[in-house]
Amino acid sequence: MLGWRVLVSVIVVPSLIALFWFDSTLGSAAWGLLAFCLAAAVRNAFEMSTLMRVRSIRPSFRLTGTCSAVVILAAWMHVLLPGHEPSVLISMGWITAALISSFLVLLVREAVVFSEPGASMESLGANLLTVVYGSGLLAIVAQFRWFPDASIAYFAIGSMVIAVKAGDIGAYTFGRLWGKRRMAPKLSPGKTWMGFNGALFGSIAGGGLWLCFGGQLFESAPTPGHPVVVVAYCALMGVVGLLGDLCESLIKRDTGKKDSAALMPGFGGLLDLIDSPIFAGPIALAWWHWLPPAVLP
Repeated sequence: MLGWRVLVSVIVVPSLIALFWFDSTLGSAAWGLLAFCLAAAVRNAFEMSTLMRVRSIRPSFRLTGTCSAVVILAAWMHVLLPGHEPSVLISMGWITAALISSFLVLLVREAVVFSEPGASMESLGANLLTVVYGSGLLAIVAQFRWFPDASIAYFAIGSMVIAVKAGDIGAYTFGRLWGKRRMAPKLSPGKTWMGFNGALFGSIAGGGLWLCFGGQLFESAPTPGHPVVVVAYCALMGVVGLLGDLCESLIKRDTGKKDSAALMPGFGGLLDLIDSPIFAGPIALAWWHWLPPAVLP
């Protein structure tokens, strides 16, 4: 299992780096990233709709997939409808408007299909969770492409992804080798406190190396900030990445499923692969705005 996880990570991370490089050649509109986020959001909606098909819940992939695509497009509205000075707050406003519109559409849907008590509110909650979790968080992470500085966009995204995934590998490795005390035995029996230490170690090592040397791959040549800031940022990414994994485990545990889908050996579905990055992304975006772990020379 560890071998599969490392192999998939070795394939996925370079693939993402290649995607980021390709998208950077297309200009600031980030059409390549848009295509990737649209595909990922629709796939997330499919996996969530499949997971939620339990008890009295009536998930709607057709509707949640459409709403998810709209939320992603909203994250690009400052590109699609230029004419004002772009800012992260304006872009967040578009995303919020898309999420609120999705809620209203989903609420109307339940009113239209209502037949008897016992299913409407559960279905509404599941469909809304699908849109917010599967596309809302992803839309916020995509804002890294332009904010806080477009010249280091993929360097910043890379710092988050690498820190989180290195923390995931560290948590799995430490937990399998030395883990005894379980963190949340009922929710995720495989998570241990030694794995938590491994997540910190892996995220600090992986994220720290990227922040120190990854800038050489970019024309803007960003350099690492104060060591305390770098370590704190990477450690936080390890912690919130682990929390993101636990939160997705909550969804799977409550629906009685082991994986979100049978897409990749050792990981499961797309949600199983990106659960930590999309959870950590909004926190990383805020950190880069307020206390950047790297600076331009």
